[in-house]
Amino acid sequence: MELIFVHGALVRDAEWWWQPAADLLADRTGIRSRAVNLPSCGETTPEEAAGGLVADAAALRRVLDEVDSAIVVGHSYGGTVIAEAGRHPAVAHLLYVSSYLPDVGESQAVIMGGESDPVSIAANEDGTLSLAGYDASTFGARFLQDADAATQQQAWERVTAQAAGAFVTPTTAAGWQGVDSTYIVCGQDRSTSVELQRFHAGRATRSVEVPTGHHPFITRPDLVLDQVQAFIGRS
Repeated sequence: MELIFVHGALVRDAEWWWQPAADLLADRTGIRSRAVNLPSCGETTPEEAAGGLVADAAALRRVLDEVDSAIVVGHSYGGTVIAEAGRHPAVAHLLYVSSYLPDVGESQAVIMGGESDPVSIAANEDGTLSLAGYDASTFGARFLQDADAATQQQAWERVTAQAAGAFVTPTTAAGWQGVDSTYIVCGQDRSTSVELQRFHAGRATRSVEVPTGHHPFITRPDLVLDQVQAFIGRS
């Protein structure tokens, strides 16, 4: 069994985001974990970067091809990547953290379109999108208000532009369907509304709510890993 983490939109350095949880997971269970580098965030090659959602889903499938059995954790946009990757025989369980379980034909932009207080995103001339109007302080207050200032700054340094195709490409698969899954609703999330989280949580096999912001695998990795261990106990 291996755990594979798929991070959210508009950030890079996949392993950094998951590292607090990876360390605790190894201490608790001995399970190895890794984070998927997303081409649309510039984490692989320039040639792949413009591939958007399709390239990200292919990157996840390549990692899954290397393992026999995996728990896949999707954070935010990572859930849309999981959907587009389709059913894979190595996936034993899906764990969603403030994420999405889109139906076929739904794009990330459509999913986020109904938010009453959407995250501000602007188009760049090179075909990418970026967070707009944020600095280290306002980013921290919105996305990591339950983390210390040093962690907020480190996270801000990993914010990046992302290929627009990650947001506007409709999904062609729903890889979450027919797979055992758990959804973690982040009750103090200032990025994705609790209402939208609960809607998508309704598509998962089960859900729990935790008193955290958007990144509990950084601020409260114990709460995330409780759900990993709960699955292991059931399997």
